[in-house]
Amino acid sequence: MSGKIIAVGFGPGDEQNMTLRARQAFDECQYIIGYNTYIDLIRPILTTQEIVRTGMTEEVSRAQEAVKLAEQGHTVAVISSGDAGVYGMAGLIYEVLVEKGWEEEKGIKVEVVPGVSAIQACASLLGAPVMHDSCTISLSDHLTPWEWIKKRVEAAAMADFIIALYNPKSGRRTRQIEETQKILLKYRSPETPVGLVKSAYRDRQQVVMTDLEHMLEHEIGMLTTVIIGNSTTFMYDGKMITPRGYHRKYTLGEEKQPLKPHERLKEEAEPWAMHGGEAQEDAETKTLDSKPVRMIAEEALARLNGTTPDVMIPMFQEQPIFEFTVSPGVANKKMTASQLAALASIVGE
Repeated sequence: MSGKIIAVGFGPGDEQNMTLRARQAFDECQYIIGYNTYIDLIRPILTTQEIVRTGMTEEVSRAQEAVKLAEQGHTVAVISSGDAGVYGMAGLIYEVLVEKGWEEEKGIKVEVVPGVSAIQACASLLGAPVMHDSCTISLSDHLTPWEWIKKRVEAAAMADFIIALYNPKSGRRTRQIEETQKILLKYRSPETPVGLVKSAYRDRQQVVMTDLEHMLEHEIGMLTTVIIGNSTTFMYDGKMITPRGYHRKYTLGEEKQPLKPHERLKEEAEPWAMHGGEAQEDAETKTLDSKPVRMIAEEALARLNGTTPDVMIPMFQEQPIFEFTVSPGVANKKMTASQLAALASIVGE
């Protein structure tokens, strides 16, 4: 009998920001597998489950142990902080199963329980810095070549993405964050707002507001998430805010808006869009006397060639000039001559 693996993202670490489904998943499991620090964070809400805890760099052994226990018919939770599918254990569990030729219909069931990721938790503490296009980049080169990471940082900097840096620095990895700052300064102003959040929603939480030029003057470690604003991000009253773009169409300080609701999505109201603020006309949909221009041209060409066009559309078509309906609730739906004459008189010629 095959069991089930539940990859649980338990959020930043406090119970209030843990999803209801995550708590339910723990109650369903006979085994909880996780990194030592993460086990300690959720220990207060565990009951009779068997706990399998390991240290850093033991991710593969955790996934393998989960598969082994599930093959014995157990329900197993493999925990990740944040979201299990964002730098978490979900992908590795699937990789280990694939190596074994796993098919979910015939074997172990897998569920991924989402959680509040670090970029979301940290953004909430900083204000509203992730209000536009953003990306997450891990600076850890233990599993990813550093040259790849540099290219990703440069591409994100060039494209004006809001950037969340995960795993920015450790005791042995100190140069990566320094090199990243140099790359970013090639494309961003030194005054670009930067937020540093350590241990979001945990006992030793720290929040620092700084800028790109001075960010390295503050403590940054493995538990820090670095959020770097884009070219429009600004600081106000201790908050880091990135505009979504509403100021381009709306007057934010006044109730009366220059554009009415039906005008706000018209081309002329969006000169920055792909259409350049000009109404786009398609030759397929242009009409002349209610007839598609392309069809008129094809019909004319066919007549010149002495052939009959595939589709004939008369140049002049009858158009209804007056219509009326009778309510379904009216039992007698017949019209007398006098009633028709009265309608004709009202409508006119």
